Amino acid sequence: MATALIDNDNDNASSSDAHRYEDERAAGGARRHGAGRALAWLLVVTGAAGVLASWVITIDKFKLLEDPGFTPGCSLNPVVSCGNIMTSDQASVFGFPNPMLGLATYAVVMCVGAGLLAGARYRRWFWLGLNAGMLFGVGFCTWLQYQSLYSIGSLCLWCSLAWAATIVMFSYVTTHNITHRILPAPAALRTAVGEFHWVLPVLWIGTIGMLILTRWWDFWTS
Repeated sequence: MATALIDNDNDNASSSDAHRYEDERAAGGARRHGAGRALAWLLVVTGAAGVLASWVITIDKFKLLEDPGFTPGCSLNPVVSCGNIMTSDQASVFGFPNPMLGLATYAVVMCVGAGLLAGARYRRWFWLGLNAGMLFGVGFCTWLQYQSLYSIGSLCLWCSLAWAATIVMFSYVTTHNITHRILPAPAALRTAVGEFHWVLPVLWIGTIGMLILTRWWDFWTS
């Protein structure tokens, strides 16, 4: 009897949620969406990591411009050589040092996370815009990864920190948008994404780690 009552309550709740969702869609997506503290803190932490990496690279870039003989502190060996990355053409794709773009964009992510911690709720278009911005960011990082490994032939540890931060924030904002129906997706996909939210960032970062390992295998094992 009790089980049947619980099942009926769940069915009623599901039906109510479905009707509410349809009403929200009919209202043009005017509903505001918040997020849990876990996602909020994740955005603050990954945004801070990106700002830190961008700040250090920017300072070292300015020092290199002043003194071409300057050696950045993260230039540890022929492979882990931030200086080679900073002096490459790929380091200033938009006509100014790439990390200056990171200083602005990662700071925005931090502010969004701080707002969520304070109880802010954002409209659907905001979440979609945030997701689109992170999609651009993760795509740009992927291009830089390829350039670093197979064109420049050097690795920057601070860049790697920014790559990892971007992948993690993109993965979890996308997960949030799918599970909260901000991004349309089948119910089965929403369930799978919600349960296995850790799989995408772990596999993604793990794949990059394997590419780095194999790209300079002879150096690491010598």
